[in-house]
Amino acid sequence: MSTSAATPANRLAQAVRFSDCMRSHGVSNFPDPGQPKDVLTKSEVNSPGFIAAQNACVRLAPPPQPESAATQRARRAAGLAFARCVRSHGFPSFPDPTPTGELSPEMVSAAGINLHQPAVLQAGYACVGVTHGLLTRAAIARAVNGGG
Repeated sequence: MSTSAATPANRLAQAVRFSDCMRSHGVSNFPDPGQPKDVLTKSEVNSPGFIAAQNACVRLAPPPQPESAATQRARRAAGLAFARCVRSHGFPSFPDPTPTGELSPEMVSAAGINLHQPAVLQAGYACVGVTHGLLTRAAIARAVNGGG
């Protein structure tokens, strides 16, 4: 394998080909490289059509790029700020994110919080700004409404 295969330009070109392939195989809202991945819901990603497209395009997928320690720290800090904010908005059992910054609807439910309470969505919206782009209102709405 040549060393040029791992260059940023080659990775980007490979990612563009993969995105184009996914769209040509029926995943019309598959994002371009660098675009937010939260346009795809959990149900879409688990659908037979998505899985078939992924299988058809897997040879074009760029290798996963490891997340830097600085990015993980920033994601965790933003997640901690979000959790503190939600706790201050009436949900004292709202969980902290994992050490890598993950905060899932399952974790929130396991903390005894009913995601279908309107106040949960309101608290999430009130606190989205403290994440500095880590979370979006759309991602919070999907998590609260069961879309993943």
